[in-house]
Amino acid sequence: MPPAVFAAAQCAIRDGDIPANLALHLAFMRQAHGHGVDLLLFPELSLTGYAPAVASGLAQDLDTPLLAPLRQLAQEAGMTTVVGMPLKVPGQDKPRIAACILHPDGSIAVYTKQHLHTGEDVFFSAGSGGELLSVSGLSVALSVCADFSHPEHAAQAAQRGAQVYATGVLIGEGGYPADSALLQGYAQRHAMAVLMANHGGTTGGWAAAGRSAFWDEQGRCVVTASATGNRLLVVSGQAGEWQGVEVSLAQHAG
Repeated sequence: MPPAVFAAAQCAIRDGDIPANLALHLAFMRQAHGHGVDLLLFPELSLTGYAPAVASGLAQDLDTPLLAPLRQLAQEAGMTTVVGMPLKVPGQDKPRIAACILHPDGSIAVYTKQHLHTGEDVFFSAGSGGELLSVSGLSVALSVCADFSHPEHAAQAAQRGAQVYATGVLIGEGGYPADSALLQGYAQRHAMAVLMANHGGTTGGWAAAGRSAFWDEQGRCVVTASATGNRLLVVSGQAGEWQGVEVSLAQHAG
């Protein structure tokens, strides 16, 4: 079996500007496809920005036409793509924080954030997680930001057979040392590679730290983004034999 190729799309988005953010997502997807990526992971709420107070107005249904160009490109590229947005939930006033999974066969699935940070429950409903993904023969568990701050979340992913723990996050400079150490510890403790996609700029008043990263099954950091900004982190290999590269995003329209 050929090596798996995973990537984190560290993006500097514009809060509330979905058209501009869609263009940025498409640029990342095209560049990732050029690197043969099998799974492309975007940060938490990547399509709208982290803007809890207006999330309800920005929330979309899972079958929203806004995702159509992303779904089409994911299918054309044969690349599982995970993007973040507030998700409308029938019968609930508050949206969930969703990681929408665009599959290469054109279908769509969703993972919803299970654990909310203090204060997020004012604007969002807690989600129910989601199924493991199968990408290039590897089992991948998803996580959204605060989920990973609960050790049982990663432990349960490992118990379910996950070989890769992929988390889309918003982590600032102050939280980065502790959060990255936590993720590294999960990789080491559960013999499970960890892919982390952080925001690359300010969103919702939070200055993201960037420095998206990938840790192998021994907890070794294979590659990390060197700074903030729009950067694609590409990792290829298989268990215990990973190599990574950081790529600055090419200029894009929008």
